[in-house]
Amino acid sequence: MSLPPELEGRWMSRLVLKRDAFSTVERGRFVTSEGEVEAVLRRIDQVPWWSFAIAHLLFVRERKALAIAGQLGVAPPLLFAGRRVLVRGWIDGVALQIAKPHGDRAYFHSARAALRKLHRAGICHNDLSKQQNWLRGRDGRAYLTDFQLASCFQQRGRLFRILAYEDLRHLIKHKHRYVRDALTATEWRLRRRKSGITRSWMASGKQIYNWIVHGVFRLPDLEGGGARLVHDAPRIAACLKHHPQVRDVAIVSFYDRGAKNSLYAFVEAEPGLSEALMRDFIAHSVADAEPPECIQLVDGLPRLRTGEIRLELLQLVASNQLDQIDGLLAEETERAIVSAIIAQRRNLADRF
Repeated sequence: MSLPPELEGRWMSRLVLKRDAFSTVERGRFVTSEGEVEAVLRRIDQVPWWSFAIAHLLFVRERKALAIAGQLGVAPPLLFAGRRVLVRGWIDGVALQIAKPHGDRAYFHSARAALRKLHRAGICHNDLSKQQNWLRGRDGRAYLTDFQLASCFQQRGRLFRILAYEDLRHLIKHKHRYVRDALTATEWRLRRRKSGITRSWMASGKQIYNWIVHGVFRLPDLEGGGARLVHDAPRIAACLKHHPQVRDVAIVSFYDRGAKNSLYAFVEAEPGLSEALMRDFIAHSVADAEPPECIQLVDGLPRLRTGEIRLELLQLVASNQLDQIDGLLAEETERAIVSAIIAQRRNLADRF
C-alpha cells in the first residue's frame, strides 16, 4: 500500500496487524525528533466509502483520547496525528488472551491502577470487554490500547460514572477468568450488576448491531480474523484431519504484504507428506474453498498440558511477531517445538 504523503520518510512498515472496514493497523518504525522508534500506525485513508464516516468518527475519538492517555504511562503515547493517519508508540507486550495471566494477582492490581489513572484523567475506554485491548507488558504491568470508542469528559457527570463503572465491570470479568479466587465480595457484586445502559444495549441495540454487521454487510465479528477464518478454515481443517498421515491441524489468519487477510495452516504430519500433496488434497476435498496461502508441515504443535493447541503462539508465528514469543514459553520441550516451527515458517513478509 502507498504511504500517506505526510509520513513520507518517517514511516517504515514491517507488517500489517489488522485490517477491517474502519482502518488498517500496521507495525513498523517511526522517525521522531529523538530518533527512530518502534510504533503502530492506524490509517483510514483507504477504507471503503460506505464506512468512512464511522471510521473517521472512531479515528477522531482515538486521537483525542490518546493525546491524554498516552501521557499517563498506561497507554501508548501519541507520536503523530494527521487528518487520516495517527502513529502511536509500541508497547512491548502481548494481549491478555495471549498472555493468559492465570494466578497473576500483581497484573490485575496493576490493571486496576491503570484504569484508575484513566478515569481520573476523564477518559472512559468503553471497549474493555475485549481481551485484546488489555496488554500485559514485558514488565508484567497492565496497559490499555485501541481507544476508538473512548469518551473524554470535562466533568464527571452521570454518564461518565456509568461508563467508568462498565470499564471496571469488564476488568473484573477478566479477573474472574484468570484469578477467580482473588475477587473480593464487592467485585463479585459488581461483576453481576450491569448498568441500565448495558442492559438496554443487550436487549435491543446489540440486536440491531448484529443485524447490520452480520446481516447487511456480512462481516464476521472476529476482530479482523476475516470471513475465511469463520467459513473456510473449519472445513479445511476437518478435511486435512481425515488424511491418514495427518495427526492434527491448526489454522490461523494473518495479513500478507498487500494487507490481504490470509490463512496459515500448521499441519502436524507423518514423514512423507509435502505441501503440494496437501494442496491437492484440499482442492479435491473442499472444492469451493481457497486453500491456505501458507501450509507448513510440522513434527509437533505446541500444546498445553491438557493437550490443547497453543493457537496464540502459532498466531504470533504466522503474523511474524516473533519478538513476543519468547516470554510465553515456559518449558524447554515447548521451546524446541516452537523454534523448529519458526525456523521453517512460510510467511516471510517481514523480510525485505
